[in-house]
Amino acid sequence: MPAHHEALLIIDFGSQVTQLIARRVRECGVYCEIHPFTKAAHAIDSLRPKAVILSGSPHSVIDQGPKIDATLFEMNLPVFGICYGEQLMCDLLGGKVEAGHDREFGRANINIVKPSPIFKGLNDSETVWMSHGDRVTAIPEGFEVIAVSEGAPYAAIADEARKFYAVQFHPEVVHTARGTDIIRNFLFEIAGFTGDWSMASFRDEQVAKIRAQVGSGKVICGLSGGVDSSVAAVLIHEAIGEQLTCVFVDTGLLRKEEGAQVVSLFRDHYNIPLIHVEAQELFLGALAGIDDPETKRKTIGKLFIDVFDAEAAKIDGAQFLAQGTLYPDVVESVSPSGGPSAVIKSHHNVGGLPDYMKLKLVEPLRELFKDEVRALGRELGLSEQFVGRHPFPGPGLAIRIPGAVTPEKVKTLQEADAIYLDEIRKAGLYDQIWQAFAVLLPVKTVGVMGDARTYEDVLALRAVTSSDGMTADFFEFPWPVLGRCATRIVNEVRGVNRVVYDVTSKPPGTIEWE
Repeated sequence: MPAHHEALLIIDFGSQVTQLIARRVRECGVYCEIHPFTKAAHAIDSLRPKAVILSGSPHSVIDQGPKIDATLFEMNLPVFGICYGEQLMCDLLGGKVEAGHDREFGRANINIVKPSPIFKGLNDSETVWMSHGDRVTAIPEGFEVIAVSEGAPYAAIADEARKFYAVQFHPEVVHTARGTDIIRNFLFEIAGFTGDWSMASFRDEQVAKIRAQVGSGKVICGLSGGVDSSVAAVLIHEAIGEQLTCVFVDTGLLRKEEGAQVVSLFRDHYNIPLIHVEAQELFLGALAGIDDPETKRKTIGKLFIDVFDAEAAKIDGAQFLAQGTLYPDVVESVSPSGGPSAVIKSHHNVGGLPDYMKLKLVEPLRELFKDEVRALGRELGLSEQFVGRHPFPGPGLAIRIPGAVTPEKVKTLQEADAIYLDEIRKAGLYDQIWQAFAVLLPVKTVGVMGDARTYEDVLALRAVTSSDGMTADFFEFPWPVLGRCATRIVNEVRGVNRVVYDVTSKPPGTIEWE
């Protein structure tokens, strides 16, 4: 926890959108942490929160779902229960929860039936997002109903005297129109937070923390070319200067000319000591003939560590390794629901380092979400063109080439991807899109180009909009822009004769697009 800041604790019961609660709280300038219900007591002791939020859950209170000790409600802390959190609050405090009633999934309207500080500034009727099978059928003593919906007579309840509030819907998701306002009201109108957490204060605190941790030691930082590791490196360099050496392992799987851009940024602009390892042939050779995507990931991850370790051994006196680990990686690594992160995040080293690497970890970004890393990059003076770049996966283009990876396929994808992003920028659409990229499909089609028949590859284009990366929808391109992208790719990239646009959406619970 950053020093001297008010804090809010989010107790996680396994909801697929718990991280969104934290995002909304952070947006309000309040520091918060997510801890699994199994460690709730320890988190309260260590964090000493000013208030608590109970998350949703895929489980049922009725079917022995996850619970916490009811002593939480004796600590004189404001508590806000969300969905499962409402049901658990009622269950622990003497109310009643039942199954077998009408379920509510998706958009619904609530009607506010009693004025309450948690609904300050809202209309009498608001659109919310419901996702529950069980429902509350009796509320504990001291509570009263403050909002109802067609399927939930206890859509929102409150014990104003004890500052206990609960809602059956999910205010954290964008589908709840005024959800952030509800969370903000809980923070400031009810819990009394002042909003004292900012990226400027985080920067100053992390610089002091890095200096205290490292002392006079040397730090090596593995650069991937992405925003996370680059921001971490610039922050650490601000703290300890020449004690930092960056190692950039160029796998040959980055976007077109990205390797040269990384070298120029760190050597020329920031004058940070940098070792540039050109390992393109090594990585492409190791991937030859591998079709399985997970095997690709593991091959790239192991080889990266091996190459990095060999270079680190040449740096005399190196004691610390810097990583761009982010808060979602940390949360998912201890998720109480045992979610898919172990597979999906297999290219991260959240659990630590291989035993043979005797370095201590420096992870200055592990308390931040992705957009907060971007804000920190701006605070550190990184250019908007750099910090605003779309997310890029750790394994690089290898996972955007289904099937075997070859140097020819990588070059084809790099060229097509560069054209795609160039046309998006020319149209002024880049900042409206959360992530856009090309995928070289393992499919060939017959086409006619000029007077000749061709049998060449199909390229898919993907672009999604998102506010947080947790849920996303396809970007509705103006057809002329897509047309220009397709025409240029087919004309300028040898080996591609057809371009398709992917209109798949990303539902809650899938962790990342790649």
